[in-house]
Amino acid sequence: MKPHILQLNPILVPAINQKLDALYVMHRLYEQDDREAYIREHGAAIRGVITGGHTGISNDMIERLPGLQVIAVNGVGTDAVDLAFARSRGLPVTGTFGALTEDVADLAIGLIITVLREICSGHDFVKTGKWPSNPSPAAIPLSRRFSGKRVGIVGLGKVGRAIAQRAAAFGCPIAYTDVREMSDVAYAYVPDLLSLARTSDILVLAAAADKAQGIVNAAVLDALGKDGYLINIARGKLVVESDLCDALARGAIAGAGLDVFVDEPNVPAALLASERVVLQAHRASATVESRTAMGEMVLASLAQALAGQRPEGSLTT
Repeated sequence: MKPHILQLNPILVPAINQKLDALYVMHRLYEQDDREAYIREHGAAIRGVITGGHTGISNDMIERLPGLQVIAVNGVGTDAVDLAFARSRGLPVTGTFGALTEDVADLAIGLIITVLREICSGHDFVKTGKWPSNPSPAAIPLSRRFSGKRVGIVGLGKVGRAIAQRAAAFGCPIAYTDVREMSDVAYAYVPDLLSLARTSDILVLAAAADKAQGIVNAAVLDALGKDGYLINIARGKLVVESDLCDALARGAIAGAGLDVFVDEPNVPAALLASERVVLQAHRASATVESRTAMGEMVLASLAQALAGQRPEGSLTT
């Protein structure tokens, strides 16, 4: 008999869904109108849960799934799962660590270039037909160069290192801050965020930061300065959004590129209105390649746990 799996978020890769359907009895909770009733009816049969990093799973739901053997997070964020609670129950919680590194780093660089070179403004200028009536080169303000800019990275994990590697190819001096200095890299270590911001032209947030929040505040933005740029492909909660909106409004920083926000999908009106901000809808890992690799890791986690093995990448067992 196929094991029963509860899925809290959709997976957008058809091939992964086909494999899930072939191997398991899938219970896609996100398709249900009355989710409470659905859990009451099927909860006892569930042996595995697939969820997203933003959704996670509540302790209450875990307690209502007495046969649960694994929580497979289809992402790298685990702050929406109580890891201590799962650990106390001997319940493995896995993530898709490493599967999305390249694409997240690519988007970070894409945001940097887009913001500094004002690609969106240039696109709109041409697309809306303004160029023929404004042929002068002065019709569009000069943008900024990326090459050679000082890049400060907050969090030198896999994604941070991939960003550093890419930025270094543009001739950018790299510095970073983290909970400790890394002995295996040549980049300059700066022990505190304020100092890193003060010595950076571009501050890139790449920290997993499951517990940190509000670390980029008015003081950090002021230290970054009027010619500095903030890039966030990590966690929206790392930034005090009201301070960021204020910094942009008063010209305390030059611009920002943001893929994540505090209260997704709600974005502050001031950010939506600012011409100096490039926004994405939390899509750093949204490529066919990353999502396929993530799905395969979810499949592996389920198979290993249900076979009585410790899943690779388990954070709790």
